[in-house]
Formats: sequence, C-alpha cells, structure tokens
Amino acid sequence: MEIIQTVNDWKPMVQSVLESKVDEFQAMGYSQATAEDIWVCLEEKVWKGNPEKRIHEVVQEIFRLSSNQYVSYLTVKAYQDDDDLMASIAALTGNPE
Repeated sequence: MEIIQTVNDWKPMVQSVLESKVDEFQAMGYSQATAEDIWVCLEEKVWKGNPEKRIHEVVQEIFRLSSNQYVSYLTVKAYQDDDDLMASIAALTGNPE
C-alpha cells in the first residue's frame, strides 16, 4: 500500500534530502542556500501549494530542482522584497510611490 500525504506532511521525513540539495547548491556557489528556502521554492515553483504526493515523488522533485529554478525563485523573491521595502519607505515618509 502506498501512502499519499500532502508535501508538508512529508517535510520532516525528507529533511536529509533537503540538506543534500543545500550541499549541492552551496558547492555550486550558492552559499546562502538553506533548506527552508529550497522548500519554499519547491512549494511556489514546482508544487504550487501543498498537493498530495507519495514520498518518492517528493524526494524525486527535490533532487530534480535545478539551480535555474532556484535562482529564478530567488530573483523574484528579491524583487518582491524590494517592492515591500519601497512601500514601507513610502509609508514612513508619506510620499506615494
């Protein structure tokens, strides 16, 4: 019998797989890579939420995550953070964006 759970339910079970992916990305020069960043990247770019999957599917998708997908995620996140920063500055100074 194959167990199907949401990806978030599998997260504790695949922590070592995430750490392996962190090591891979850090070896490629992405020194700031973290397991949590990789997980959120997968949620946003690959899974698009919290779908139900088998554990082997989750593991496979973690290993399959490419550096291009990860960098794309980081780039979008940086732009969103920049927009949030600019909105916060505008709110503090009373100047509209």
